[in-house]
Amino acid sequence: MCDYSLHAVASRPAEVGETLISTSFRGTSTRGFASEQEPAIAVCMLPGAELAFASDVKYDNRWIWTRTINWRVGKFSQIERDTPDRHHDAIDFPDGSHVLVTQLCEGQRVTVLQLPVTQASSGRGEKVTPTWVAAN
Repeated sequence: MCDYSLHAVASRPAEVGETLISTSFRGTSTRGFASEQEPAIAVCMLPGAELAFASDVKYDNRWIWTRTINWRVGKFSQIERDTPDRHHDAIDFPDGSHVLVTQLCEGQRVTVLQLPVTQASSGRGEKVTPTWVAAN
């Protein structure tokens, strides 16, 4: 998925194994992910996609200073989905913290490790939930 503020930007779904970069998109006031080969196309993910950052995650709150989370793995999610007209795309970390994608500092590289299982079943009629691998 891509945040509501990216609906006017060309987009495509993420692929397992690709490396993306956090970036701002022209004509928007938000950030997201794109490939370096196609910087104007937003790469969208479904909640549950597992990601590996090349270094500890840096983010800002639109203030002067940036902050760092000492995690390099996270899971794409959406928060406060019932609240309209605000950013929902986030990265959840193994310690329970999360950062909105629009707050990620530009230029961070992230590799898509795994996409969520959407319609798989265990053979007994129940949906299979992707596993969470916590590593720091």
